[in-house]
Amino acid sequence: MKGTIERNANAPLPTVEGTEPETLSLAERATRPTQVVLGVLRITIGFYFLWAFLDKTFGLGFATPAERSWINGNSPTTGFLSNLEGTFSGFFSGLAGNAFIDVLFMVGLLGIGLALILGIGMRIAAVSGTLLLLLMYLAELPLVTNPIIDDHITMSLTIIALTLLGAGSVLGLGKTWKRIPFVQRNAWLV
Repeated sequence: MKGTIERNANAPLPTVEGTEPETLSLAERATRPTQVVLGVLRITIGFYFLWAFLDKTFGLGFATPAERSWINGNSPTTGFLSNLEGTFSGFFSGLAGNAFIDVLFMVGLLGIGLALILGIGMRIAAVSGTLLLLLMYLAELPLVTNPIIDDHITMSLTIIALTLLGAGSVLGLGKTWKRIPFVQRNAWLV
């Protein structure tokens, strides 16, 4: 499948109006089908985080019934953190129901989800998303289905890869976001 990840190395780089070819991200230099896959993957993972926020906030009846929703006065962290039996269960169960942890968790889910869906703030989304997922990974140790790897690790690596590839610029607002003067002065916001 030569050429599916990136165009032929000898071919001239495509240009985007007003953009020098050498400033294009790897995702922007990829073939159109690859760009679509990267964009859809980014949006899908973003929706994973956004859905968790919406379900925990409003109790949409999937993982969270309405009577246990955040909007009805319940803690979004209690269910998961209170029922742990792993290596670090003592530490994590002590965080369950803490209002500060609840807000931090929910703002994280919302921010990471929106950033990935929109393709903006990808660096912050990668760092905060990886941190959140790794904490959830530690909370579940020891793992049941694999001694080392689970979906938290694979999703963390995927978010990091999407960020390094510049996938926020395909099927997203990443290119426009990078042109904002404040973002240009603060590269960590890219």
